Amino acid sequence: MSIPEFSLRLQHGITGGFAPPTPEAIVTITGIPTQNLLNITSAVRPKGTPSLQDAVPKSISAADAHTAALVNELKDILKSIPTESPPGSEDIYGMDTSIAFGCDDFMWQNGGPQGCGTGESSVKATDEDKAKFKRAVEIVKELQAKDA
Repeated sequence: MSIPEFSLRLQHGITGGFAPPTPEAIVTITGIPTQNLLNITSAVRPKGTPSLQDAVPKSISAADAHTAALVNELKDILKSIPTESPPGSEDIYGMDTSIAFGCDDFMWQNGGPQGCGTGESSVKATDEDKAKFKRAVEIVKELQAKDA
């Protein structure tokens, strides 16, 4: 099993109001199938500080079946769950977290490019959708935690 070529961005801290949200963490993952690698960069904002720390990059092998299975599970989950409408109107998953995922045949993003405001989405997530989104976030965190 191989990984697709893809780009992913997870942001924790997407809900705002009058002012835009202040991210608590941003994780980016780029899948490079020709090199069997995942390039992962993460930046975290420690509690009580105004901004994210410098991003920490690493590369992990995507050659093992477990890593490839996680990436493919993540893609399948995102294909099966809705996004808010209009984009950025509401955090329909209630996790203050957004994921943007893109590959050659599929793009998915919740939370809008500027986070979520105080509007209301015409699309609502079911409890099953929320459980799937929570699993998607767990997969990103599991990939992020893998040793280089």
